[in-house]
Amino acid sequence: MRYANVKHFKTTKEIKIPEDPLMQVIGQDKAVKIARIAAKQKRNLLLIGPPGVGKSLIAQAMAFHIEKPKEEVSVLHNPSNPERPFVEIRTREQIEKEKKIKEKLSGKIVEPSEVPAFVAEKLGFRCRFCGALSSSQEEFCPKCGREKFTTGPRTAGDLLLPYLEEHKRKDKVYTTKVGPDGKEEVIVYKRRGEKIVVMDQTLLEKIERAKNRAPRKIILPLNRNNFVIATGASETELLGDVRHDPYGGNAQIGVLPYKRVVPGAIHEAHEGILFIDELSSLEYIQRYLLTAMQEKKYPIIGRNPQSAGASVRVEGVPCDFTLVAAANVNDLKYILPPLRSRMVGNGYEIVLETYMPDTEENRMKIAQFAAQEVLKDGKIPHLNYEAVQALCDEAKRRAREIDGAPNALTLRLRDLSGIIRLAGDQATEKKVIEKEDIKKAVKDAKNAEEQLSNKYGSMWRAGMSDSGNAKRPEQRDIR
Repeated sequence: MRYANVKHFKTTKEIKIPEDPLMQVIGQDKAVKIARIAAKQKRNLLLIGPPGVGKSLIAQAMAFHIEKPKEEVSVLHNPSNPERPFVEIRTREQIEKEKKIKEKLSGKIVEPSEVPAFVAEKLGFRCRFCGALSSSQEEFCPKCGREKFTTGPRTAGDLLLPYLEEHKRKDKVYTTKVGPDGKEEVIVYKRRGEKIVVMDQTLLEKIERAKNRAPRKIILPLNRNNFVIATGASETELLGDVRHDPYGGNAQIGVLPYKRVVPGAIHEAHEGILFIDELSSLEYIQRYLLTAMQEKKYPIIGRNPQSAGASVRVEGVPCDFTLVAAANVNDLKYILPPLRSRMVGNGYEIVLETYMPDTEENRMKIAQFAAQEVLKDGKIPHLNYEAVQALCDEAKRRAREIDGAPNALTLRLRDLSGIIRLAGDQATEKKVIEKEDIKKAVKDAKNAEEQLSNKYGSMWRAGMSDSGNAKRPEQRDIR
């Protein structure tokens, strides 16, 4: 992307933000290029770097470049062994086909004038006295004023009950006709609003067969999020579970096992991206993750031995996901070697940049970042040109002090994001964030350690303050 001269804007409101989320990642050109390939080729990705350099943003942006899920996954009741539910996978094409079949099974919709007179009378459309047709909601005929149907007992007593029942409005009318083969067939007329649905014998048999299909629970809908975060997930959250039923799944009073199946993050990320920040924090759970990646399916079982769900097991639940994981440099040794090998064998390891050269083009990238943060926040004003320059100067100071990089701009952008928001909160009554607001925000945005060191002279003295033994710098004895 070609950047305009940094002086060609008055405020960051003028800066156009790219629609492609990967182009919104600042200063990580190599990582963005590889991430784009990984998304297209369904490769795993291990992003290595300190907090705040864009690891999670890259992972989320990759989801923009992968296809939407094509499969719906359901758990079906197993009548012969309820604690071993079946798994059914349906493609988008199959689902669309079933929708069309259901539409056909809904019957033929006709007008009240198209059905036999006695059917129209029983469904409440036709007056039994004058034969006029009117709304099924009108109890009295608008033409002759006589009662079309009755809604229930009035004051005549029990002797009139048979009469009232006979002339009560029906929701559904059954009748018969002789088919082409000379056999008698059932026809059902059903009131649907101000129309009538007609269902013949063949259609009724198809509906009956459809009803006899095994009950199902959709655990992975077709239209689902293709980006799933599993940072710090527990074993249950990552791998799924079967809820407890105090009645043990009894068919009469309990909840059947298939209804209590809960997918894990590895299943929810099927056909999508599973993002795990601080991968090493999963500890022993990493080996389960490795198995899921190898097999591309993982059973869902009840994980609490005291639960009624412990005896339920659903085999073959698909979990074909792309793993995007993030780790700090010092945590690499805590990642399970076979898991890391699996990722590298079908993916990439990328060490992210922590700073970029202080050039006019890169200062424009910082300006773009500021515009993005203002848009994301939605409550703060934009920055003017001088404020962006002050922000760049702070980015340059941080690159020099944290990374020892002169003439560079930091890419630890989460810290800069905090400065922008703090400056924006201070400038809410203004139309723009100005240079003075950024400078004040830099001063106020010091972390607790810096504040304590400034107050007491050192962190040691700050710690001693709890016991009342520390003195502030201005209280020290100078001899």
